[in-house]
Amino acid sequence: MAILINQSVAILCDGNNIERSIHEQSHSTNTMINFDKLIPKLLKDRGLNRLIYFREGKSISSKLAERLYEKYYGSVEPCHKSADIPLSIKATQLASKVDTIIILSGDSDYVELVRHLKGEGVRVEIAAVKKTTARILIEEADYFQEITPEDWFVYNKPNYKKQAFKKRSHKKPEFKKQVQTQPVLNKPVHKKIKLPDKPVQKKVISKKKVIKKKETVSKKEVTVKKKHIKKK
Repeated sequence: MAILINQSVAILCDGNNIERSIHEQSHSTNTMINFDKLIPKLLKDRGLNRLIYFREGKSISSKLAERLYEKYYGSVEPCHKSADIPLSIKATQLASKVDTIIILSGDSDYVELVRHLKGEGVRVEIAAVKKTTARILIEEADYFQEITPEDWFVYNKPNYKKQAFKKRSHKKPEFKKQVQTQPVLNKPVHKKIKLPDKPVQKKVISKKKVIKKKETVSKKEVTVKKKHIKKK
């Protein structure tokens, strides 16, 4: 006979604490939690009520927020300082609405919160890297779930500069001998244009002008004759 477990669970993650822990263990700052593997392991056929990722600072990945919302209706809460105060406030607000609260952190600052939630009748579980988790926190919790290397992955950021350099280096430059030739300029061709011959205008001498010329010639002859006579 199958037993139906009807419990609602809220998962509250201290992002900075978990990131530091997995970075120390993996020796890489590109290591990230694989929520697709970790969340089913934490729920164990129980219902997910809330998933909130608290992180200090402004450099929060927008892709992480989109992924948590699309798959689990989760959210990312930015914190001005440490995440322990906003996480504790949210946990006390959800104490009357859920059966179990899972805190993803190994920080001993959450010991008093665990005690308070247990006093309210809430089951409290801790999920963290065991080597970086305070022993007193493990002892106060109802259950401890260890986060192992199977629950994270290393994200390799694509280096676009290297890819571009590789593409360029594969192609060897081909040097072709180019004969330098001076560009031939098209000289303008001056064509001789033949103008039409002008019609020769014949000078028409009028009769009056001819008569005047004769008179002037005759007068000159007369004067010359007179001068000749006087000399004699």
